[in-house]
Amino acid sequence: MDRYAVPPGAERWFVERLELLPDGRYCYAPPAYAPPVAPSPMLRRGQITFGSFNNLAKVTREVVKLWADVLRTVPASRLLLKWRTLGDAGEQARLQGWFGEAGIDASRLELRGNSPHHEVLAQYADIDIALDPFPFSGGLTSCEALWMGVPVVTWPRTRPVSRQTLQFLDAIGLDQLVAESPERYVAIAVGLAADPEHLAMLRAELRPRLAASPLCDGPRFARNLETAYRRMWRAWCAERASGPARDEST
Repeated sequence: MDRYAVPPGAERWFVERLELLPDGRYCYAPPAYAPPVAPSPMLRRGQITFGSFNNLAKVTREVVKLWADVLRTVPASRLLLKWRTLGDAGEQARLQGWFGEAGIDASRLELRGNSPHHEVLAQYADIDIALDPFPFSGGLTSCEALWMGVPVVTWPRTRPVSRQTLQFLDAIGLDQLVAESPERYVAIAVGLAADPEHLAMLRAELRPRLAASPLCDGPRFARNLETAYRRMWRAWCAERASGPARDEST
């Protein structure tokens, strides 16, 4: 694990002994076929586009309600959602219905289905700001958004699965995109949308910042993991040596 997934005091919730990797438990290797970062889509569309390419299993009614709050607070903004099952008309209708219940007309939604991975990455050119779901946050999806120049707003909760994007944003010095409440989540997203110059600067900086961070340093990650394995092995050996004698024939 790591200090992001298991903040101080949370160790008590685990049965297993924890080994915390210093830079985080994830390492990202961007694909060579990832296209260059595209200009902010708001420059050609004249409106802010929020988006998420996460698994739709993470997009619950609670998530929809908060994302609807963001859309209501940013007039004329749109939400682009992409997942392999969104090619299905029934799945589209289900999501449109949930957003409709939250006061968002279907005309403000753009729902895209499956496509090859290189096309998935290219379609980040159509998103200004990524919205992280909760309590199951993005993992690879958040890394890909950042690599394609799209800032991600996240709301980490108490469980490790909600705190993955937190590690990625900390690695590139963007803790200001981490919310501590639903109200703050909306405020961060709205603040980004209201500052086109800052958004454009982030879009240009995110890929080099990520590339220079520990998150993309494979050799460093491997050394940390090897050190952890060695530490665990030595601890096991020490416990075995200090314990009662065992019958090795069984």
